[in-house]
Amino acid sequence: MPTIPYPCRLRAAVLLSALVAPISAMAQQPQNIGVAPVAITESSYTFDTAEQHKIRVVVVARGLKHPFSICLLPSGDALVSERGGPLRIVHNATGPSPTLDPDPVAGLPAPPPYRNGGLHDVVLHPQFASNHWVYFTFNKAGNPPPADAKPPVRHESRVSLMRGQFNGHALTHVEELFVGDSGSTSGSRLAFGKDGMVYMTTGGPFGDEAQRLDSIYGKVLRLRDDGKIPADNPFVGHAGARGEIFSYGHRDHLGLTVQPGTGLVLNAEHGPNGGDEVNLIQAGKNYGWPKVSFGRNYDGTPISASPVAEGVEAPVIVWIPSIAPSGLTFYTGDRFPAWKGNLFVGSSRRGEVPRTGGLERVVINDNLGDVRRETLLTDLHQRIRDVRQGPDGLLYVITDEDDGVVMRIEPAP
Repeated sequence: MPTIPYPCRLRAAVLLSALVAPISAMAQQPQNIGVAPVAITESSYTFDTAEQHKIRVVVVARGLKHPFSICLLPSGDALVSERGGPLRIVHNATGPSPTLDPDPVAGLPAPPPYRNGGLHDVVLHPQFASNHWVYFTFNKAGNPPPADAKPPVRHESRVSLMRGQFNGHALTHVEELFVGDSGSTSGSRLAFGKDGMVYMTTGGPFGDEAQRLDSIYGKVLRLRDDGKIPADNPFVGHAGARGEIFSYGHRDHLGLTVQPGTGLVLNAEHGPNGGDEVNLIQAGKNYGWPKVSFGRNYDGTPISASPVAEGVEAPVIVWIPSIAPSGLTFYTGDRFPAWKGNLFVGSSRRGEVPRTGGLERVVINDNLGDVRRETLLTDLHQRIRDVRQGPDGLLYVITDEDDGVVMRIEPAP
């Protein structure tokens, strides 16, 4: 993979972080912060935006419970995963009369009964049109918490990669391709690389797992489409290291995409409090967590004396304050000519303030340099959990809410 020049913006951020004094615990904001909940009540909304200008945001489906991932099918239907819940179908999602099927997709395993258990990301095999394979990540139950554990109880999971053949209403021939050890994980994302391999994120926000090569957590994994380990993975044959590991030192990364054309793999990663990142994922590289971070502890104190270090890959994009990034995609269509090649990143909130999420648009150059940014959809005050491009060349986003919606972004007439 090509070497990306060290971004000037990171040097500026290092100087800035050195000048900002840690915030004392007494200066923390109270718990009752954020705007009042805002419901999506209209069928569409119109906004002005930079460069592209007028856009219309159309509600495609509503009534979803905390959707995590959206996957557009060649037919124009969409698969939507509800976090830890069922897989749903939106019929004719790209057309004029979309409908959410009241019945979930059959064939998925039963989820464990806690927040991060069960279904997360959903993607299509590159040859879906002929083989009908749908790939998904699923958190199986891990080791039970100790009997004397005090609230809040942290449940362990075993992150797994599964696939099944979609017949229009059910997944058949469901099989488990990979399953990890019991550990503290969260959501997981998938992307098929230009090399045909499956790239898969695993969270490692707690402890030192992200730096340990004997653990699959806090990593980007790389697997063949049958779940086997590729022989050219960077740690294959290394004593004490898991062969599935492609990169390590990741905290909690809820976005993963592949840049069309170049095949570069990028993730979107949560810092603890500020320091959210987009990283260029390269074989065998260390991305620093929990030793090196642009973020701070939740009392405002720094994680590390310096946000950069020898042997640690610097991010290509940093957000300070945080945006709680999630799904991300490159726009390659023709419906928004001014946005072609831009990177879009879902955001759950800005600066730790609830209900301030939106959709980040980042203009980048040929070296992934950050040229300028714009935040879209902030007036809706929703947690944007995923963004994908549809076969119609339009963008589709989902909101991570009790009454979650699928929305289509299109040029306004």
